[in-house]
This record gives sequence, C-alpha cells and structure tokens, in this order.
Amino acid sequence: MKIYKVGLPFIGMSSLMLLMSPLANAAEMSNMDHGSMDMSGMDMSDMDHSSMDMSGMDMSDMDHSSMDMSGNMSDMDHSGMDMSGMDHGSMDMSGMDHGSMDMSGMQGGKAPADARSPDYSNGVPYGRFGKPVMMDSLPLWGVSVDDLGYQFDDDQINYEFDTWYGTDSNRVTLRSEGSIQTKDDKEIDSLTSLSYWKPLSIFWNGEAGVAYDTENDKSAVMAGIAGTAPYFIETDARAYLYTDGQVRLDLGAEYEWRLDQHWVVIPEVELTAFSKDDTDNHITKGFNEFGADVRLTYEMLSRQLAPYVGISYETALGNARDLRRQEDEAVDSSSVTAGVKFWF
Repeated sequence: MKIYKVGLPFIGMSSLMLLMSPLANAAEMSNMDHGSMDMSGMDMSDMDHSSMDMSGMDMSDMDHSSMDMSGNMSDMDHSGMDMSGMDHGSMDMSGMDHGSMDMSGMQGGKAPADARSPDYSNGVPYGRFGKPVMMDSLPLWGVSVDDLGYQFDDDQINYEFDTWYGTDSNRVTLRSEGSIQTKDDKEIDSLTSLSYWKPLSIFWNGEAGVAYDTENDKSAVMAGIAGTAPYFIETDARAYLYTDGQVRLDLGAEYEWRLDQHWVVIPEVELTAFSKDDTDNHITKGFNEFGADVRLTYEMLSRQLAPYVGISYETALGNARDLRRQEDEAVDSSSVTAGVKFWF
C-alpha cells in the first residue's frame, strides 16, 4: 500500500510535465529569430504543408525581411497554413517569376469571340416590334434650298438647292444653281449635277458624277469636295470637265455669324475659273468671275425657314473684263436682294 501511495504523486507529476512540454516548445519558437535563417538551399518542393497546423503559432514577431525564398516552392501546398498574423510589408518578392502564373480565371482580359451576337440580341427574341434598325444604316432623304431670292437691280431670280437620298455613308445627290431672267427673253442659266456623295473624313465629303450647263449647252463630268474648314467656314470646290475639253473650277466659302438664337448674318464669296478661251460663250482663260453677297436672315419654325435681305456684288476678272467691254456688257454689278432659305 505504501508503494502505491508514493507512486501516484510521481505519475501525476510526470503527466503534468508531458502536457506542459508542447506549450513550452511553442513559446520557445515564438521568440526565435528567423532573420538569420538561410533557406536558399532547402528544397521544399516535395514538402506537404497541408497537415501542418500553424494556427497556434505566433508569427507576428517574425522578421521575414532577410528570408531568401528564391528556391523552388512551386509544389508546396500552403492551403492549411494560417499566416494572418505575419508581417509581409518587408518581404522582398522581386525575384519571383510570375510568368508562369495562370490568371485566366480572373475577371478582365480579352472577351471571347462569342461574347455578343452580331445583331446584339444575345439570343433574346425581339418580340412583336421586330428587329431594331441601326440609325446609320437607315436610308433617309432631305431637301435644302440655300437660296431662293430676287435681285431688284438685275431683275432676276437666283436659286440654289440640293436634295439627297441615302445613309450617312453613301448618298445620291441632285444639286442645281442658277438664275432666271424675269424680263425680255426670260433666259435661264443653270448648272445641274447628279452625283454620288461619300464622307472622306470627319469634316469633308467627296462628290463625283455628271453635270449639265445650260449656259453653253454642254454636259460634263464633275468631281468635288465640300466640308467645314477651320473656324467653321463652309467650303466647297468643284471641277467640271466638259465634252469639248474645257475645264471649269468653282470655289465657294460661306460663314454663319450668329447674332442670337434667330438673327444670323451670312457672308458668302464665289470664284469661277476656266482652262481655255471660249469667245462664243463669253469665257476667257483663267479667273472669270468673282461674286460676293451678305444676307441678314431670321430663322423661324425650328430654324427650318429663314427669310432674308441682303446685298450682292459681281465683277469680271482678268481678260473677261475686256471681253465684256467689247460686247457692251456691264463689268461690275450690285443689287439689293430679298428671299428665303429653308430645308426639310
């Protein structure tokens, strides 16, 4: 009986020491200095860390700044490691190779080829309204009458209009400009063209087609460019190649000086030149005519209708002045004009 009495305290002390030993080891590891540990030569690729329980380890005081982790750790399983208390601010990871990292599952990157259907429906039916139509592919039409006025001193009606049909990328355009005498023989001088219109850039459009000139009763092939020059100056240049080899060049520029929401002052200049002499039609080689007019318009009805009053001036240039004097025609002329411009 004494033997058992003496043995029980001894067994109890031994069991207590065995229970205390893991805690002592954990406390000892928390005070370890890992700053001088060299792990560059250790091959940890085959180590299985999944069963390592590091949740009870205090690694917040560990210094990882001098740890060399350049070794091969690609096969290490860190899924069971709890490193939430570690300080990674001073870790140097500049030597790590991220080229072989597979990030295809992350959000972002290039969209797959079938991410969206060509008609933007994504497989959803259109319903009773049918398939939608994109605005740039819908054919439209328009009419613009830039000038329809009367010149009091010259006793004639001037007009200029164009109408078109098509899309924002391709159009067919019918354009005409000229004058109608209101007395004597009531002669009509006009230049009419039918052309294909297409944008060349953001501010410029190209035209190509055929034309007919009633003044010399000849047809021509036409090519031109029209658009907006710097400072919002509407500019156009058109060349006409007639059947007899004559070339005509028309240049024009127009600016809208807006006084307020309705009143607009529009100055405009025009210049005409020919490639060779044609005395039968009162044409000389070089620049022949220069015209300018200033109109004061008042826009109404959503700016689609604009009556105007103004002054126009025309003069002959170069040898055309001498030719007009020989035929007793006026070299210069000016007139008060009134009319309307509109579009729909």
